[in-house]
Amino acid sequence: MRKIFSPRILLILSMTCFGTIGYFVRNIPLPSGEVALYRALLAAALIGAYMLFTKQKTPFRALKKELILLFLSGAAMGVNWILLFEAYKYTTVSVATLCYYFAPVIVTAVCPFLFREKAGVRQWVCFIMSTAGLVLITVSGDPSGGQHHLKGILFGLSAAVFYATVVLLNKYIKKVEGIPRTFWQFVSAAAVLLPYVLLTEGVNLSLLDKKGWVCLLIVGLVHTGVTYCMYFSSIPFLSGQTAAVLSYIDPLVAVIVSVTLLGETLSALQIIGGILILGFTLLNEIKLTPRSR
Repeated sequence: MRKIFSPRILLILSMTCFGTIGYFVRNIPLPSGEVALYRALLAAALIGAYMLFTKQKTPFRALKKELILLFLSGAAMGVNWILLFEAYKYTTVSVATLCYYFAPVIVTAVCPFLFREKAGVRQWVCFIMSTAGLVLITVSGDPSGGQHHLKGILFGLSAAVFYATVVLLNKYIKKVEGIPRTFWQFVSAAAVLLPYVLLTEGVNLSLLDKKGWVCLLIVGLVHTGVTYCMYFSSIPFLSGQTAAVLSYIDPLVAVIVSVTLLGETLSALQIIGGILILGFTLLNEIKLTPRSR
C-alpha cells in the first residue's frame, strides 16, 4: 500500500475517512452495542485477510506474553465505540467528536502519574485551556436537545476516557506492533461485545434496510478495516509532529459533515470551545524545537 501512496497521503485519507463515520452510524438503525460488534467482526475479518495476503506473521511468543494487555485494550476499544455511538444519538456529531477528542488531554494528565513523565508548564496550560473549551461546549447547550444534549456530552466524554485507556494500555504493549496488534484488539473487542449483545439487545439485523446494510458494511470494512490498515501503514514513516497535525483532519471533517450533511448547528460558544480543545491539544502534541521557537 505504501508503494502506491505516500505515507502522508495515506494518513490524510484515513483521517478524512474517520471524520465521516458519524454520518454512516446515524443511518444504521441498530443498538450501539450491536453496531460496535459488527464493526469489530468485519474489521477483524478484513485485516486478517490483509495479513494473510501480505504474509504478515503474528509473533506468537510475544502475543502470549502480552495477551492480557491486548485483551484489555480490545475490550476498552469496544466499550469506547459503544459510548461514542450513543453520543451520536443524543447530541450533534460535531459536539460528540469534540468531546471525544478530549482523550489526548486525559492522557496528558495521567501520564506523569503512571509513567513518571515530566509535564511542563506548556502541558498544564494546554490541559487547563482544553478543559475550559470542554466547559464552554457543555454550558452552551443545545436549545432543541435539552437533557439529551448533556447526556450526549457525557457519553462522548466517557468514550474519551476509554479511548485514553486504549492509548495508555498500548504504551505497555511493546512486542506486538502495528496491524497485528490491531487485529488482535479487534478480535478481543468482538469477544467481549458478543456476549454483551446477546444478553442485552440481541441480534436485530432484520431491522436493516438496504441503506442500513450499506452503511454497516462501510463502517466495518472501510472506516475500520481499510482505514486502520492505511493508518498503521503510514505512521511508522512519518514524524510524530506530522502525524499529530494531520490527525486533526478527523474532527474538522466531522464538524463539516455534521453541519453540511446532517444539518446540525454549532453555537458560537461551542465553536470557541472546539477551537480551544483542538488548538491546545494540538499545541501539546507538537514538540517545539529551538528553531521553531
